[in-house]
Amino acid sequence: MDAKKIEEIAKQINDSIPAGVKDLAGNMEQRIKQILQQQLAKLDVVTHEELDVQQQLLLRLRQRVEALEQQLQQLQQPASDDK
Repeated sequence: MDAKKIEEIAKQINDSIPAGVKDLAGNMEQRIKQILQQQLAKLDVVTHEELDVQQQLLLRLRQRVEALEQQLQQLQQPASDDK
């Protein structure tokens, strides 16, 4: 069965659904979306963008710690050589 025939059948089915049922389905869909948004707002989640920012900050902090560790090792080396 080709895509055009499937689309035609879907249109016929959609056209045969009474308007009241379509409205009810539309209202239900809208209500479900509202409920989902309300429940998601209660969760402790972050956006993908916020996660990316935090990952970048963590990477910079890690690089800074590594640089400080290297500096500390260099500062401790002469003290070790004196012994």
